[in-house]
Amino acid sequence: MSLSIAIATHNRREDLKTTLAELARLRPAPHEILICADACSDGTEDFLRDAHPDCRVIVNSTSQGSIGSREALFHCAKGDLILSLDDDSYPVESDFIARIVEIFEAVPELAVATFPQFSDEYPETLNQTDFGPSLRVGSFTSSAAVIRRKVFLELGGYPAFFHHCYEEPDFALRCIAAGYQVRLETSLHVRHRYSGIERNEMRTHHYQARNELWSVLMRCPAPQLFAVAPFRWARQFAYARKRGIGWMLREPVWWANCIAGISRCLKARSPISWDHYRNWMELVRRPQPAPNLPVGRHSNEEDPA
Repeated sequence: MSLSIAIATHNRREDLKTTLAELARLRPAPHEILICADACSDGTEDFLRDAHPDCRVIVNSTSQGSIGSREALFHCAKGDLILSLDDDSYPVESDFIARIVEIFEAVPELAVATFPQFSDEYPETLNQTDFGPSLRVGSFTSSAAVIRRKVFLELGGYPAFFHHCYEEPDFALRCIAAGYQVRLETSLHVRHRYSGIERNEMRTHHYQARNELWSVLMRCPAPQLFAVAPFRWARQFAYARKRGIGWMLREPVWWANCIAGISRCLKARSPISWDHYRNWMELVRRPQPAPNLPVGRHSNEEDPA
């Protein structure tokens, strides 16, 4: 099986430079590296043209967000598998590609594999040596995931109008409902330097909350929809309340954006059976043990930090 690497980037040229240098360590090398420069104004396009002419580059003149950018990359990819990374994340193990290909070849029903991250966002992980057993899970992280491209296309990809956030659980739900697996593979790891550039916590919360409600409108069957949607709204408001009065006062921003997109969600509505939806929710809350798989040699010689 062949593997493509797909990276969406927006105005983080220096982080991207570091990531591409790290990707050069991989043996074997990927089939291709694809990068979407999403309305960059920091010289990213010039850098890629001059320093990495071997990369396939998509340029968005107006921002399509991380989801629209990944959607475009995944449709252009030629590999059987797609390693989805952020511009500040990369695999730790130099033989990562050979080992993940072995896993996908061993499990034809595996749609997505995601990996523990040594992340600056969570400093306690930087020196962590044991991430526990591999698990069947209900979501994944786009900064550290391998996706079977055939399944991605078969299930309709990501909802690009989400722009940013929540594409992972929405896609995992559809994978699980279609009989595929999403796996947290703890024998492989990703280093996520987690740049603070172009990140805004409140904005991310608004995207997350809005898109979660939109996903419910598109995927949850009736009559359960009328209980699940208010529950998700209340949970997001509870989170804002924990963050303080300023966050609570800004909650109507995403409420308005959510309402504005309801008609689009209803047009795209394709509800999943309640049994499958409930099973997915249980898997999100309580991941299940996954069987051990052959992954070849496990190297500990790389330093995650």
